[in-house]
Amino acid sequence: MTDQPHRTHQAHEGFTPEQIDTSRPHPARMYDYYLGGSDNYEVDREAAERLMRMAPDVRASARANRDFLGRAVRTVVGELGIRQIIDVGTGIPTSPNTHELARAEAPDARVVYVDNDPIVSVHADAKLTGAGNAEFVLADAREPEAVIGHPAVRELIDFGRPVALLLVAVLHFVKDEEDPAGLVSALGGALPPGSCLVLTHGTSDFHEEQRVKEGTDVYRNATAQVSLRSHAEVLSFFDGWDLVDPGLVQLPLWRPDGPVPGPGELRRVALYGGVGLKH
Repeated sequence: MTDQPHRTHQAHEGFTPEQIDTSRPHPARMYDYYLGGSDNYEVDREAAERLMRMAPDVRASARANRDFLGRAVRTVVGELGIRQIIDVGTGIPTSPNTHELARAEAPDARVVYVDNDPIVSVHADAKLTGAGNAEFVLADAREPEAVIGHPAVRELIDFGRPVALLLVAVLHFVKDEEDPAGLVSALGGALPPGSCLVLTHGTSDFHEEQRVKEGTDVYRNATAQVSLRSHAEVLSFFDGWDLVDPGLVQLPLWRPDGPVPGPGELRRVALYGGVGLKH
């Protein structure tokens, strides 16, 4: 019997249920499981559990990533005044979603969600696009022209006004040979001055080499492999952007709205994050 997700959904127009790959784990569905969600398959849960046994910190990193998203969206909308967001690699919707965070600051905020997983599209119909001024686009971040040029993106986003581009926990699923820097440049190049880049990325800077290898091996059979990068490598993705304070840091250190974790707890968060302003 084909494994079914915890919830039942209707197929999204434009693809068939057979196109939803349940034979290999998908990073978006694994991430949903890390966050305690139920929109995942057995193959995703098995891979996630295997990774958490080898690297228990992955769940802490996922939660830190989610918390960073909230603070970053509140900053770009509430402080920097941006009213348009393109959220690339949005993953399984988890409330508060980007449009909910943005509209808490500005009710007129517009959001386009982008992901390459058909099941995310199914969830998007139910949870993301029913509130108005929100759209979902089934597209791959590795094809930036298809993202920026998509009719739904062009209809909702005014590229004559600043846009916040979200690449949250996305680029570590883009291999070096797929040119992640070129991807950022192509997406960011379509945006006017005053736009923002919100980016988080996994790193191996805080764990032993063998532990990192065991963790990345879990993703080898997934629909996307993981490429962890150093602080300097992640920083290079912000070329052409002015980092806002406090720069590129471990996620809990980026404008914390609560107590700052101690060194031991901080080492568990293997992601960097930052927000850049286009000059």
